[in-house]
Amino acid sequence: HFPFVHDATVAPPVVYFDYIIIGGGTAGCPLAATLSQNATVLVLERGGSPYGDSNITNVGNFGSTISDTSPHSASQIFISEDGVYNTRARVLGGGSAINAGFYSRAEPEFARDAGWDEDLVRRSYDWVESKVAFEPPVRQWQSAVRDGLVEIGVLPYNGFTYDHVQGTKIGGTIFDDQGRRHTAADLLGYANHRTIKVYLHATVSRILFTRRRWANPRAYGVVFEDALGIKKRAFLRPHPQNEVILTAGALGSPQLMMLSGIGPALHLKSHGIHLVLDQPNVGQGMADNPMNLLYVPSPVPVEISLIQVVGIPPGQNTYIETASGLSFAYSWAQGFAQSGKPSSLTAETMAKAIDTVHAYANTSLKGGVILEKVKGPLSSGDLKLRSRSPRDNPSVTFNYFKDPQDLRGCVEGMRSIVNMINSPSFARLRYANLPVQALVDLMLNLPVNLRPRHVSSSISLEQFCIDTVMTIWHYHGGCQVGKVVDRDYRVVGVDGLRVIDGSTFLKSPGTNPQATVMMLGRYMGMRILQGRPPVNLRRLRGRFPASWRRRWHSHIP
Repeated sequence: HFPFVHDATVAPPVVYFDYIIIGGGTAGCPLAATLSQNATVLVLERGGSPYGDSNITNVGNFGSTISDTSPHSASQIFISEDGVYNTRARVLGGGSAINAGFYSRAEPEFARDAGWDEDLVRRSYDWVESKVAFEPPVRQWQSAVRDGLVEIGVLPYNGFTYDHVQGTKIGGTIFDDQGRRHTAADLLGYANHRTIKVYLHATVSRILFTRRRWANPRAYGVVFEDALGIKKRAFLRPHPQNEVILTAGALGSPQLMMLSGIGPALHLKSHGIHLVLDQPNVGQGMADNPMNLLYVPSPVPVEISLIQVVGIPPGQNTYIETASGLSFAYSWAQGFAQSGKPSSLTAETMAKAIDTVHAYANTSLKGGVILEKVKGPLSSGDLKLRSRSPRDNPSVTFNYFKDPQDLRGCVEGMRSIVNMINSPSFARLRYANLPVQALVDLMLNLPVNLRPRHVSSSISLEQFCIDTVMTIWHYHGGCQVGKVVDRDYRVVGVDGLRVIDGSTFLKSPGTNPQATVMMLGRYMGMRILQGRPPVNLRRLRGRFPASWRRRWHSHIP
């Protein structure tokens, strides 16, 4: 799609750049495009291209993308230690290539708490939105939920806006009016084609550090493998402002930090990893916003729609959203059948669940889901290595509902969903003879996770939340600001290394983080370039000076 994007198999054994960005995802693409305006930039993406893949580009194939368990799919499924199915992106564009597409800015206090320049934040959002954000067409299912939320008091009604505002609103989407997805990879269209290179199927195994006795370790390059397993190296050109930047996401960034020797000393020692810096906070603060929902069959066909309407009830710790016309049930069945992990459900219950799923899969175009997402959240866990392979998923625990306030938020959200379903505005899209209790019982029979079911969950919303919790894919943490990185996203205790992605967040921004993660890539790119001298394109065409090559090659372990 872009002339500077190539498979890593064609990469030379050794390359040199001003910036090496690990992860061509939601933050990495806008960051790379921005830095390329005044520096040479290398992006190493472990996945492939989103272009030409109808599962990614077509709004109706969202479920198929998320549930694809093939070895090279854009979605790499993992199961947290909490027994909840989840996924991480493995594709250029990152999570923006496989998510539900909702686009909404962070709440104003998020930027203030982060210490960001609010004018640059606004301009960075505008830069992103000019390429990838759209106003969605609101049809019958979405409009019925919108009107129902207003009826039950989720006020005011704010119409269409990208801003995070209390009440009910129509948010943006990264799907255009033809149902085509526009990902963070589209932002590479802003890049300077002469100064950027993107390698696909390039899996970084570790970051290289100089080891100076009286100074901080300094990142000076990376080792990566192409799809054939051939190891190659990328080095920074010698300049005090040149850096390696991790944008590998909330799982990939802390995982690669540990694989490179930065993390809890005892944990790294147990895996035989040479310690560069004992940093016990790497992998800590892992949080995932809990999602619970009801699947609502409809007596009439409804449109295919992903998240468009959002309700932010006053005084509540939750957000209400909806989607319709998709084979959600099929996705659950796929994940359940292919999880490869023993379920705590009995064989009889599993069989019943699968039958229920397949029965609804054939009629899934008639209906949708109404969900609530807990804000924050306050509960958190940790990430640990399972192996020394960057291709393996790490072990992750999110500790859903460990903090009672998160559980209260879920209960409040589920009550709002029940009230909305019972509202006059929604009546024509649900079966009159199918009470809400039947919808609750249906969810308890669907294999939405691997957690045990309790008898009380059909009558207790607290237990229902605990038993049927799912992910909304907004997990974050692991390299948090103030603990692992400073406010300029530099890793504390080492030089020449930053982390710029959702792993730095203390909480999830707004109703959906993708707009803010893309904005952050642009924002930090602009900040990093401030005061940097212009790139010398004539020098780039010549041979790399032998003295520089000797200097950096001397550090190769």
